Amino acid sequence: MKIEELVQQTLRMVFQDDSLIFDKSRFAGGLTNYNYIMKIHGIEYVIREPGGMTDQMIDRRIEKRNNAIASELGLNSACIYFDEDTGIKISRYVESSRNIALANPEDPNNMREVSRLIKTIHNSPRLFSNEFNWKQELVKYEKIVEELNGSFFFDYSELKQQLLTLVKENVKQITLVPCHNDTVPENFLLCDSGKVYLIDWEYAGLNDPSWDVAAYILESRLSEEAIHQLMLEYYGQPPAKEEIAKIKCYILAQDLLWTVWALIRHYNGDDFLEYCVFRYDRFRKNIREFSKYAEYPISEMVKVD
Repeated sequence: MKIEELVQQTLRMVFQDDSLIFDKSRFAGGLTNYNYIMKIHGIEYVIREPGGMTDQMIDRRIEKRNNAIASELGLNSACIYFDEDTGIKISRYVESSRNIALANPEDPNNMREVSRLIKTIHNSPRLFSNEFNWKQELVKYEKIVEELNGSFFFDYSELKQQLLTLVKENVKQITLVPCHNDTVPENFLLCDSGKVYLIDWEYAGLNDPSWDVAAYILESRLSEEAIHQLMLEYYGQPPAKEEIAKIKCYILAQDLLWTVWALIRHYNGDDFLEYCVFRYDRFRKNIREFSKYAEYPISEMVKVD
């Protein structure tokens, strides 16, 4: 059964209405998965259609548990159905909302809310049962690429080893706390009421909190001034030199990890080659510059040539 047919079957079962048709006309975004807004029986919902190969990349049982914890903490939008076997999810649509990517990720108030939300999850008394270890995730993704008979960039092995060396030299202290691990600005929803949500918990797990800080900086391509302000909001003071070096290493690691993630989607037949190339080109540039110059600015690392 095609995934669209499975989603439609699920909708009919959940809402007990055999006349429902899976309507994909209102696309709500997504890279890992594809989200669509549907009005069903007078109420708007976000319907998640799992993306290609996500059954091999994401443990939906773990996601379901972490998604529930995030909801208990008041961070997540209301989920009314989660199928841990198929990855299909149905959530209440947050009315009068827009994501921070559209609302300006550098706005001081938005960055204050981002900092507040990620600190809430980092300080959660409810711990996740799993760890998000980027090195292990990378190995897993590499194996999937190989199983798809895919290939890597010509200098992949060399640059990956450079990254591992830089991480070993610069990431000295790791603290494991509950993390979202995909803090792109699109995952933060601002409501007209003032409420802010952090959605999409597929990659959630115990990790170093600076991973989430690095991800927001990188994915939002923050300016030097905005980076400084976000760090003050999150850390309460300018972070130590060691913390800055850790963030730089995490920026490098994220570009490499999501490059290989995109390779999986590409070799599975999805249109992700351009996304893959831009992330790897940035990784290649940054690892070259950071290896030569330890003070290479974070604001330069987020740029796309």
